[in-house]
Amino acid sequence: MPEGTRNEFGRIGIWTAGYERQPAGRVRESAAELEELGYGAIWYGEAFGRDAVGQAWLLLSSTRRITVASGIVNIAFRDPIATATAARTLGEAFPGRYVLGLGGHRIDDTVHQVDGYAVPALGRAATTMRAYLDSMDAVPAHGPLPDPAPRRVLAALGPKMLELAAERTWGAHPYFVSVEHTARARRIMGPGAFLGVEQAVVLDTDLGRAREVATAHVAGYISKAPHQVANVRRLGFGDEDIIGGPSRRLVDAIVAQGNADAIGRRVQQHLDAGADHVCLQVLTADPAVLPEREWRELAPVLVPSSTSPSSSSEQP
Repeated sequence: MPEGTRNEFGRIGIWTAGYERQPAGRVRESAAELEELGYGAIWYGEAFGRDAVGQAWLLLSSTRRITVASGIVNIAFRDPIATATAARTLGEAFPGRYVLGLGGHRIDDTVHQVDGYAVPALGRAATTMRAYLDSMDAVPAHGPLPDPAPRRVLAALGPKMLELAAERTWGAHPYFVSVEHTARARRIMGPGAFLGVEQAVVLDTDLGRAREVATAHVAGYISKAPHQVANVRRLGFGDEDIIGGPSRRLVDAIVAQGNADAIGRRVQQHLDAGADHVCLQVLTADPAVLPEREWRELAPVLVPSSTSPSSSSEQP
């Protein structure tokens, strides 16, 4: 990995699934503001709203400097040829600004049904991802190649995926993890791999209200995402933390709550544990509304070079 590339987009970014719900015009305006606020990267999820490749193009074309990273492109949704050629195109059009995050939740014998269409079951996570990367690398190039080539990261949680991320890609993008997981990930991957950690936060000084939002977020994952349950069990959480709803201990480990300074302390803990970059997923009681007020409030505390959009627009 070239010297200096790990921190070239800064220590703090924003992670959001909210753009899928928004019209293109609102996404453009919001992305431009995040860039003005000084955040180093925009990470975005992919569900069934806007396609991950189209979303990347929308975000990149609306900004000038900020890194745009998929968190993640779901490998169960698309052929490796489509992923490889799309990444090349984005890398050529926006040199150095696109990071391809890869992941996929369909493992073992699981089959996902969408409108009657069966997405074929994948094998075990690390084996499937290795084969997918091999297939991407084998796609011939019949057009211009981007320089530099787009970087790749893996949505890695367990030891085998973390090892694969360090071996075959730029690094890892763990999601729904604690500070302890960050420390473990760094030990497994070694000092050279990039580690960009998602951290869910609730910016609210009413801690009772904040914990309600945080608990709902954690409950949604432990009730529907077996891979996340397996990961928190690896971290030492047991039945008492999972069955019947998340325990306070589990909620507090996954979601930082309180004012901007409290959230800043959690970010620093991840950095001290070995993260290169922390992307904040701001949770609110209404996920249909972009948390723009919270993004603005957090920026001056967490992003030293932050400027407000109004002050930035006044510069010559």
